[in-house]
Order: sequence, then structure tokens, then C-alpha cells
Amino acid sequence: MPHLPTDSPDSVRSLPARRSVLGAMAATAAAPALLGLSSPASAASAAPVAQPRALPGGGDLGPNVIVFDPSTSGIQAKLDEVFRQQESAQFGTGRYALLFKPGTYNGLNAQLGFYTSIAGLGLSPDDTAINGDVTVDAGWFNGNATQNFWRSAENLALTPVSGTNRWAVAQAAPFRRMHVRGGLNLAPTGYGWASGGYIADSRIDGSVGPYSQQQWYTRDSSVGGWANAVWNMVFSGVQGAPAQSFPNPPYTTLDTTPVSREKPFLYLNGSEYRVFLPERRTNARGTTWGSGTPRGTSLPLTQFYVAKPGVTAATLNAALTQGLHLLLTPGIYHLDQPIQVNRAGTVVLGLGYATLIPDNGVTALRTADVDGVRLAGFLIDAGPVNSSTLLEVGPTGASASHSANPTTVQDVFIRIGGAGAGKATTSMVINSRDTIIDHTWVWRADHGTGVGWETNRADYGIRVNGDDVLATGLFVEHFNKYDVQWYGQRGRTIFFQNEKAYDAPNQAAIQNGSVKGYAAYKVADSVTTHEGWGLGSYCYYNVDPAIVQHNGFAAPNTPGVKFHDLLVVSLGGQGQYEHVVNETGAPTSGTSTVPSTVVSYP
Repeated sequence: MPHLPTDSPDSVRSLPARRSVLGAMAATAAAPALLGLSSPASAASAAPVAQPRALPGGGDLGPNVIVFDPSTSGIQAKLDEVFRQQESAQFGTGRYALLFKPGTYNGLNAQLGFYTSIAGLGLSPDDTAINGDVTVDAGWFNGNATQNFWRSAENLALTPVSGTNRWAVAQAAPFRRMHVRGGLNLAPTGYGWASGGYIADSRIDGSVGPYSQQQWYTRDSSVGGWANAVWNMVFSGVQGAPAQSFPNPPYTTLDTTPVSREKPFLYLNGSEYRVFLPERRTNARGTTWGSGTPRGTSLPLTQFYVAKPGVTAATLNAALTQGLHLLLTPGIYHLDQPIQVNRAGTVVLGLGYATLIPDNGVTALRTADVDGVRLAGFLIDAGPVNSSTLLEVGPTGASASHSANPTTVQDVFIRIGGAGAGKATTSMVINSRDTIIDHTWVWRADHGTGVGWETNRADYGIRVNGDDVLATGLFVEHFNKYDVQWYGQRGRTIFFQNEKAYDAPNQAAIQNGSVKGYAAYKVADSVTTHEGWGLGSYCYYNVDPAIVQHNGFAAPNTPGVKFHDLLVVSLGGQGQYEHVVNETGAPTSGTSTVPSTVVSYP
């Protein structure tokens, strides 16, 4: 076993990163217009006024969706070209989706940089086989993988050249519906710092080696083995997962996932593009595709408005009103009004980290309190004018039950600052009952441009008001006050990763009345039933290392509110925690980056 670093692993995120600063983006595709005709002045010659032209469904996927088939020449050269552009473009404007038609591809190494998604176009991962690798490493950042954000792999079968595929990622880098015919290494070359990550609906025939990975969540998958753990490894519904043993080693293992529904995905049925909508599962375990075709329904691309950068929010809303779903092709979309999803069963699917920016303080996307909305695969970047919220699932006061057909929020990421000045009071608000938040990273930036305690002010990360909400893979970091606030009854979280804001100027700036600091995860005093498994909070108060955080977790002390396997960590002694949850748990101390843990609360 190689030596594993144990001190100050995430502190390096405060170092300047090589980056491309987000600039003005030229519109690459004109928005389809709504045509209206003026009637002549003379009433006698008046003609009927033309109705708005129906927006077309389907169509071209745009220049940044690159589709390969096994006969395509120069595949490796094209992969290398995209990687050279995106390798260190952490805050750049490039967005790419690399799609592979079903078949077999030999001798490829697809290295993935920022805002790059790779995916197969079959119904099963085994339909698209790469005898080669899909690689994420950290050469661009001197072997440190803690900033390898915003990239994804989906729906492919890999036979790695060396027998093991390297996937050294941090947040917002999902590995979904993948079949690795070998092992999977989650650390960079040299076993430098790494801070990920998320696997779902995947099969790893060999062993997964986290090595220096600090935390990881794996859901509804199958693994041939799991090599080690650093701080917080969580499994739900994973065949072959290690047994429950937190905190030594720190494995949190649930036999099944209570409720899950996999992310929608694009595939080819002959020459026709369709979007597959996996069905909801309860008490799920293992992959959805292990016995062949996954269960669910599909929609033809002709039922989607295929959006290109430059389209207006008004046109997107017109498409939704018309009854179309939305497919957001790679690029940056500026919004002057919210995208409003009102119809049950609507799909909003992004490709290649399509990015929504509210320019004038609006909310980027809102849904009505309806069944079965699926939001997946896009990034919301706060604009320079403060938005009260960036994403709202259901209106205030939503109360309808959606237990049979919930809304899902999957691989939807939110960023405040980093690519430029941005502000938002509360990033994500979940009002609708039964919503499933399946893998999100909600991040107030700690590096990049437009970063400072007041410059990218964002008080709250996620607020859950709805009852019976489930979060699987919740990453929320660096907010000025509470990172997560939970007001709904019977909420559940499986895996939570958090860092408190690095840049608090002093103790007074984070003082919460008589309490030292705002908890990372706060369950409201009115809640009587709540449960969480595998939750971690870290502090790195590098501006004022004397800051004390009272606890990472705060909740009513009642038998119905339960936590399992909690930890807090002081990174290199830059700030300290007094407790883990409420008044329970030993304080962190000194400069050793050693977790303080609580196995069960109360």
C-alpha cells in the first residue's frame, strides 16, 4: 500500500489555479423566433392574425456534441484536441459532449478535462465497448486532484489497457452506468490529494482503489472489492461493498437505497435519437441494466426542444408551454427570466455541462408542484446581481404527495463565484414533497475570480421545506451561513460532504447569536423525524485560524431525529470544532488532520 497523505488535504484548494476567466460568450445559434403578423390598418381588408409559429422538436445537437462511430477516423486525435483545450480551463467557456455510437472501439485513451462529458449511445453500457481508458488525472495541477471538477462518464464498457482505469476526480464528476472490465483507481498518479466523488448504476469487475480519496459515495452498483478508506466511504445498494465498520475503517454501508430513479440519458434506436427515462425503484440494490435492457420508458428527440446557446428564456418557456421537453446542448445560456416548468413529467436534460446564468437577479429555473419532473445534467452559475434563489423545486407551500412519481434533481450543480462575480441568497430550495436529490454539488467558490467574503456572498446552500425528501450524494460547501437547512418532515440524507467557508474574516463574521458559527447541516427545531448516514464537515479557516466552530451538525434532540456515522475535521488546525453534533463529540485539536467522529446520535 502506498503512503497516504493525511494532513491538510483540501487546503490546497485555496491556492491559485490555472484557469481561463469566464468572458463574454458570443451567441452561437440564433433563437427561433415567435412570428406575429400585424393586421392592415383597413378593417375592410383585415386578414386573420397569424398564430405563433410552433417551435420544432428534435434537430441538430450543435457543434459541441461530437458523435463517433467505430468507423470514424481520427478519434484519438479529436479526443486529444478537446482535452488540450479543456485540461486546465477550470473557469473557461468551453463545453463538450463526446458521444459514442454502439460498437467496439480499440486503443483509445479519452482524457477528460473540465466541462467534458463522455457517454455511450446504447441502451446498455455493454452496447458501447472501449478497449482502452477514460482517464482523469491531475498533471495540470501538479498531481493534486482536488480541483478536478465538472466532468462525467456515462453508459460505456471499458477494458482498461493496464487492467485498471484511473478516475481521479473531486466534486461534480459523476461516474454513471459504467461497466469497468477491470479495476478502478480513484487517485491521481503519485497518490496526491483527491476529494471526490460519486458512482451510480455501475459495475466494476475488479477492485476499486480509493487510495488518497478522502470521501466517496457509491449507489446501486456492483464492485469486485474496495481497497481502503480515508475519512468517509458510503455505500447504499452496492453488491460487493465492504461491511459496515465506521469509524475504523470508516465504511458506512446500507444494504439498499430506499428510493432511486436513474438519470435520463440520450441513446440511439437505430438512427433515431431517444431519451430513456429509467423507472423508479424502491429498496434498490445493484445496477438497473445487469440483466439486459433497463426498465423504463423513452421519448423521441422530436418531443424535445433542442436548445442552443443564445436562445432566450422566453423561447425556452414557449417550448415548454407548447408541450416540449428541453435538451440543453453544451454551452452557456444567459437568462433574463426563470425557466418555468409547469407540466408533470417534464424532462430538462443538459449535455456537456450546459450552464444557465441568471443575469438580472432572477431564479434560473422553477418547477410547479407536479409529478415526475426530471432535472438532470446542467450547471447553474450565479449572476452578478443577487438572486434570492437559483433553483426552486415546487412553489412555496407545495403540499401534494409525489411518492409514486417524484421529481428528481440529478447531476445539477450550482456555483456562486469562481467564473466571475456572482451572488445568491439561497442556492437551491426544495418545496415539493418526495423530491429525490441524487448527486449535487452546491458550491460557493473559494478560488477563481469574483471571490471574497462579500464579493460572492451566498448565505445558504440548500433549504428543504418539503416532506419526505431524500438526498443521495449531497455535496454543499463554503456558504456564509448554513450550508444545509432542513425544515421538512421525514427527510433522509445518505452521504454528505461539506467544507465551511474558508474566507471568514474573524469569529464575529460567523457568529450565530450565542453560537459559534453556523452548522453545516441544520435540522429545524420543528422537525420530529429525520435520518442521515455518513455525513462529514471540514473547516479550513485560513484567514483567521483562531475561529472556533461550535459543531458541524445541529438538530433537535428527539428520538425521531437520528444520525449515523458523523465526522468533523479541522484541516491542518486552521480553525477548530468544539463538537460534532449538538453538544456531542470530542473537539478537534492541534494541527493534525484527524476526524472527530460520532457513530450514532442520539
